[in-house]
Amino acid sequence: MTRVLNKIVDVRADELRALWLGFLFFFVVLAGYYVIRPVRDNIGAQQFENLWWMFTVVLVAMIVANALFSMIVARMSRRRFIPIAYRFFILNLIIFFVLMQYMPPGKQPWVDGCFFVWVSVFNLFATAVFWGFMTDLFTTEQGKRLFGFIAVGGSLGGILGPIITASLVHYISTGFLLLICAAMLEVAAQSVRLFPAEFRRDNTRPGDDAAAAEKPIGGKFWDGVTHICKSPYLFGLFLFIFLYTFTSTWTYFQQSELTKSGFVDKAARTAFFAKLDLSVNTLTLVLQIFVTGRLMKFLGVTVTLLFMPVLSLFGFAAMGFAPVLPVLAAFQIARRASTFAFMRPAREVLFTVLRREDKYKAKSFIDTFGYRCGDQFGVSYSGLKALGLSLSAISYIAIPIVAGWCVLGVWLGRKQHARALAQRQENPEVAVTT
Repeated sequence: MTRVLNKIVDVRADELRALWLGFLFFFVVLAGYYVIRPVRDNIGAQQFENLWWMFTVVLVAMIVANALFSMIVARMSRRRFIPIAYRFFILNLIIFFVLMQYMPPGKQPWVDGCFFVWVSVFNLFATAVFWGFMTDLFTTEQGKRLFGFIAVGGSLGGILGPIITASLVHYISTGFLLLICAAMLEVAAQSVRLFPAEFRRDNTRPGDDAAAAEKPIGGKFWDGVTHICKSPYLFGLFLFIFLYTFTSTWTYFQQSELTKSGFVDKAARTAFFAKLDLSVNTLTLVLQIFVTGRLMKFLGVTVTLLFMPVLSLFGFAAMGFAPVLPVLAAFQIARRASTFAFMRPAREVLFTVLRREDKYKAKSFIDTFGYRCGDQFGVSYSGLKALGLSLSAISYIAIPIVAGWCVLGVWLGRKQHARALAQRQENPEVAVTT
């Protein structure tokens, strides 16, 4: 088994346990999310005219959630606050299950709107907490070797989730899908305590990582924001996420617009979204197994990071030329698959050169508020439509924005390389491959 694994990923003996636990952790987190994502997307299509204010509520909720998260992180060890975070999500899912089952039909649109907002907050915190843990646990050198394989676990979960939804949506009520997600999140919460306490990191002595795992992160809850404002590198990471989600929101609005007119039946639309997710995650899995590691190893972080933005240039050009659902579906599949297979692992490597406090506070703020801030500005799509611009014209407007995003990616890749080299010079006994 180990020999077969070594042909896929360059893993050392003392890394096996953490690697498989990271694989399992990400598998159940994304499987749970993709069980309920089609439900959220169906709500977005049904309430297309309300998307602008729902995204506004999401941004406000994200500000509150970030403040609470930072306060908890400052006072608890990672082995305590991570399970608490996931069990809080489980409690929320149970509450939504009860509301969906017993709320009068006239009140259901309000429940649906709240659930849309909740899922939009949950999916970012669930993955941000996971990747914050991973970038704290693994070094830059380990991340380049192992993050691609860990991401495969997420892709497999992303395949299982929509299969479950597409298979069951015609036979059970939506509420029961939420309970399936809750069960998967409990597995994630349980897995945290199984990670090795003395996992090797940089130049730490045996026992140092065990102490770090039990030590609160410390500092003030607003430190993440102040550090981003003071550091060009952190602000660049914030802006990179902002531009990613800004363009993603435009494609999401295009998807909602085209699917609302293309499907009449609610279950059929939900099934379409589930099949779209299945296609995305299947392609992601293939790319992660056969391409991601090699691309990162031979061409480096910068090229891997830029693959998806460059693809988006061609995607928006195609949507400008032919703004129809099949083209949109192909663009979404290619864009999202390259995000998970290439951009996400490369982006996480950018965070490995940060201080431990910034890996939780600044990174969490970037991955959540930065993400939803891009969403909020992406709502400008509705304003452009109100001005009379067509879907095709808006796609052409996106092209120069994506070009600027590509330039930022090149700058971040070079800065990460310089930081990694500086850390290697400070700790010459540590092999940091850049």
